[in-house]
Amino acid sequence: MSPSSRKTWQLLIRRLHLYIGLLVAPFIVVAAATGLLYALTPQLENQLYRSALQAESAPGAPAQPLSAQVQAALQALPASAAVLAVRPAPDARSTTRVMVADAALGPSEYRSLFVNPYSLALQGDLTVYGTSGVLPLRKQLDLLHRQLLMGEWGRTYSELAASWLWVAALGGVALWWLSRPQRAGAPVNHTPLRRWHHGLGLWLLVGLLFLSATGLTWSRWAGGHFGQALQQMGWQTPRLNTSLGTDASSAHAHHQPADPHADHAEHQAAPMAMAGMAGMGPMPQDFDTALALARQHGLASSKLEIRPPAAAGKAWTVTEINRSWPTEVDALAMDLANGQVLHHNRFSDYPLASKLTRWGIDLHMGSWGVLNQALLVLLGAGMVAMALTGWLQWRKRPGRGREWLHGQLTLVHQWRQLPRTAALALLLVAAALGWLLPVLGCSLLALLALDAWIYLRRSHPAAQH
Repeated sequence: MSPSSRKTWQLLIRRLHLYIGLLVAPFIVVAAATGLLYALTPQLENQLYRSALQAESAPGAPAQPLSAQVQAALQALPASAAVLAVRPAPDARSTTRVMVADAALGPSEYRSLFVNPYSLALQGDLTVYGTSGVLPLRKQLDLLHRQLLMGEWGRTYSELAASWLWVAALGGVALWWLSRPQRAGAPVNHTPLRRWHHGLGLWLLVGLLFLSATGLTWSRWAGGHFGQALQQMGWQTPRLNTSLGTDASSAHAHHQPADPHADHAEHQAAPMAMAGMAGMGPMPQDFDTALALARQHGLASSKLEIRPPAAAGKAWTVTEINRSWPTEVDALAMDLANGQVLHHNRFSDYPLASKLTRWGIDLHMGSWGVLNQALLVLLGAGMVAMALTGWLQWRKRPGRGREWLHGQLTLVHQWRQLPRTAALALLLVAAALGWLLPVLGCSLLALLALDAWIYLRRSHPAAQH
């Protein structure tokens, strides 16, 4: 690369990095800070909801059958209440969760009763969220991290952060490389802030790229493109077939969104379906049968969720819900009338792309234990520190206002200095990325409009009139 071409690329990337730092970095900081809080929720919830989650027992006392635990929960509910799911106690110190519908709650919200498996006492009554059954604290932090509590359109903020995070990370590495002395032994005049900023970026690079990629897999628009690509290549996650029809045993693999939050919508019809079956709901002993059948067919995880049929003609389901490594998410659909398993969805049979997506999402959410959480906390704190050192570095730069408004430092000007082939290639790459990552594309157009305005006003003063 010639010195002039190297300088052009350096100025172009620096300008883009400046735009990201001033206009996009605040969203990245919010995503990092809220993600850091989310990573700490398991420990916080264990303390906050200790009385509901932990079951005390007399020494040597045996656990009651699951049916008795479900019956104990039903006795505290109206006669019309229908059980939507049961999560047996995962260990000897935990309670069993019995989840029921409640018309007073919002979409994807369920009432969860926490039953002591030994004494059958009710130890808690909390609202849980989604098919993942997250507790209130995690729900609020989850919604804060994903959408700033602003609904579906609020998800644009987190997609904006994830879309630009990898660009900022790779752009920073490119700037570091291009600004290295060309002669061996030449002095490097970097301020402490700049050294900190560069050092953090290099150390955190892999983690930043990982957070960006996994965050985009369940974003609103880029995640949709990702899911469509998996479906077209036949790499989508197999969906459990719950039909009681004759074709249930030959279940087809249906597309399942990579977004774990998208599962919320999957069972929103279940409360209405079960409520319409009042008086015909599952009997408590059916849960004993479903649990025993699941164990017989290899579902060995300590964390299970048992769901009665969501509607007529549907099967019972038992799903492993242990997202720590090794991932346990096998699922069974079964007909309790004849004790037959209709479909066994095994994680080992997932396409590699689906496995990687599942593992990536679980790592992003801190599901792999304390070390996973610690890494996420360090990444979140590092991202905040990088944004702060970058901003302070810019604030201390002499003539930063003139540089910001200098027409010959704009993206447009530097792009025009590139060789024609390189300029066209850059344009095509930007267009392709804008289509794959729509929020990145739209925000890039906004940045280019601002940049072009500065370029025209400062490079061609006559254009002002």
